[in-house]
Amino acid sequence: MITAERGVPSREARALILAGEAPEGLQVRGRLDLTNTGVLDLPRGLRCYHLELRGSGIRALPEGLEVEYKLDLQDCRSLEELPRGLKVGSLVLRGCAALRTLPEGLDIYFLDLQGCARLEGWPRRARVRIGRLNASGCTHLTSLPEGLRSLSQLDISNCPNLRELPEGLEISSWLDIGGSGVTRLPDSLAEVRLRWRGVPVDQRIAFRPETITVAEILGEPNAELRRVLLERYGFERFMGEAGAAVMDRDRDAGGERQLLRLKLEDDEDLVCVSVSCPSTARRYLLRVPPTMRTCHQAVAWTAGFDDPKMYRPLVET
Repeated sequence: MITAERGVPSREARALILAGEAPEGLQVRGRLDLTNTGVLDLPRGLRCYHLELRGSGIRALPEGLEVEYKLDLQDCRSLEELPRGLKVGSLVLRGCAALRTLPEGLDIYFLDLQGCARLEGWPRRARVRIGRLNASGCTHLTSLPEGLRSLSQLDISNCPNLRELPEGLEISSWLDIGGSGVTRLPDSLAEVRLRWRGVPVDQRIAFRPETITVAEILGEPNAELRRVLLERYGFERFMGEAGAAVMDRDRDAGGERQLLRLKLEDDEDLVCVSVSCPSTARRYLLRVPPTMRTCHQAVAWTAGFDDPKMYRPLVET
């Protein structure tokens, strides 16, 4: 017989949960590891210090769950629901692609939401206190909690629908806004250290890309920062103004395609394929690896084909 109040060893608790025999109110000593298991249910009132559920098939967590230190749900792609009032030190939801909402009363110090592409917003009552909030790749996220006041780090890179940050928010370390919809900062973040997808940048690069010049890009010795400058300036505009060489030409349903190459000092060549959309006639410049030699090879690579001979689209759109 299990006496939950005393707590049971994590190995014994794991066996009970996998067998579907764990009692309500189960208390586990230490770390409970259910990584990459087919577990679909946990007992109500489960209590433990550290719970690992990475890659499991769980869809929802039970009411009354208590995890003191860390709850790791990375790549639980079927997870749709978290219990109300969830309080934990560190919550990892990276790659939980089915999760649309966070629970009311959520109270945490560190929150990792990277790649939660269906997540749209926040509950009315939620606290992220002092620690790090990683929302990178939350492409449907439109806002952060209004009561968010203090963080050490905030990553909202690749959040195109997030266009503003809460007034009064303070960040002690850094803010990553690369590929977000944010075009200005609240006054409380006037001195924050900025990043663009991990690369330190200043506010001019982040918010005034029209001030960047071709000469500045070509003269930038840091390869990572140069890539950010290129992105902010625009590949197509840069290739035209910097005099890129045309390595190959052909035609598809959209019209002429070009493979362009530009040599960069102390870095690999910048190679892009220029294509047109058959339905809209808009032109696009897509960066490809410097090993590309033909337009067809480059377009095949953008479609996920390593062997261009296998890429034979009936209709290109």
